[in-house]
Amino acid sequence: MRENDILTPNQVGQYLKNMMDRDRLLSQLLVRGELSNYKRYPSGHHYFTLKDGDGALRCVMFRGDAQFLRFRPENGMQVIAAGRVTVFPRDGQYQLYCARLTPEGAGDLALAFEQLKEKLAGEGLFDPGHIKPLPVFPKRIALITSPAGAAVRDMIRILGARWPLSEIKVIPVRVQGEEAPQEIAAAIQWANLHGVADLLITGRGGGSMEDLWAFNEEVVARAIYSSRIPIISAVGHEPDVTIADFTADLRASTPSNAAELAVPDQNEIYMSLLGVQERLDRSISVRLARYRQALDRLACSRMMTEPDTYFREKRLLLDYQSSRLAHGLRRSASEQRERLGRLSAALPGSGVRAVTKRRERLNALAAALDAMSPLKVLGRGYSIAQREDGKAVSSIQDVSAGDKLKLTLSDGDVDCQVLS
Repeated sequence: MRENDILTPNQVGQYLKNMMDRDRLLSQLLVRGELSNYKRYPSGHHYFTLKDGDGALRCVMFRGDAQFLRFRPENGMQVIAAGRVTVFPRDGQYQLYCARLTPEGAGDLALAFEQLKEKLAGEGLFDPGHIKPLPVFPKRIALITSPAGAAVRDMIRILGARWPLSEIKVIPVRVQGEEAPQEIAAAIQWANLHGVADLLITGRGGGSMEDLWAFNEEVVARAIYSSRIPIISAVGHEPDVTIADFTADLRASTPSNAAELAVPDQNEIYMSLLGVQERLDRSISVRLARYRQALDRLACSRMMTEPDTYFREKRLLLDYQSSRLAHGLRRSASEQRERLGRLSAALPGSGVRAVTKRRERLNALAAALDAMSPLKVLGRGYSIAQREDGKAVSSIQDVSAGDKLKLTLSDGDVDCQVLS
């Protein structure tokens, strides 16, 4: 045995590695299997095992390739791994150096979408209680989108036609590519920091799932959720659904639809105001007609055509009440006299005298009250003189030549004028 025929373990490993690297099948391999022992190290490298019912294959995915994973690999998941099989000379074991990992059945983007949706829903980012109301008449609207796309032109045109009072500001960002998610999230944060608008619209036109993927990134979803300014998500077409739609305050089917939802239609507002004006005019006309009828009825009433009648009726009522009052006083005095008579009959001596004195006093007061009745005075030929302002005349100093007076007698009024 020659010395040159003896190899070290490392030399064997290198020989096998070179041989396997030259094999076209092993250098471009697709392997289907179930993920097992999946681990992600702080270095960013991913280590796992692919297995089936009869065998297992150790695999590694380096950080440079792992950063392009759209989904979160989990143990038990059926996947297809693309890469090359070679030997790691230090360990002397062969393994698959995985360059691309795809879930079997659903695509990696669809799986990543469902995984992120489930994660954010569990954290409460889709909670309806977090939804903020949109302003009815926004003064400033910021469009976070590509400044070169057709979507931004459509939104500006529709917003201007529907509600030209709103100020439109475009915050330019990329909406596709690796840098797009960070730019969209940063634009939302900047708009909130500086308070540039009352309402934000973020989105883009239609495209494939890969084209729209920026709005399925977690950083964009969290930026929308954290925004103090209400946000409308306007991504793609009607069938397109993104994670941004679930965290936004309102989802629009298209960017054009977002512009329609953001502001009212000035023509509808104008027609509504016309309707209000017509209803107001009809209401005022009906009310004026009702008041006019009431005024006509009042003008034809007896009080307006014969105003003296009202005062005569009130004077008759006053006479009636005065008569009732006098009759009541006389009746009360009579009853008191009878009561005192009964008491005097029952009381001897000094008690009789006291009752007699009280009865005499009562009679005197009743007579004085009857004498003070204004109707009694008028009945004796006297009258009450009143000026036009209704003040009673008690002195010649209260009147002057030419003044008009009203004399109230026991049976009516007399209008007269002072001559001297």
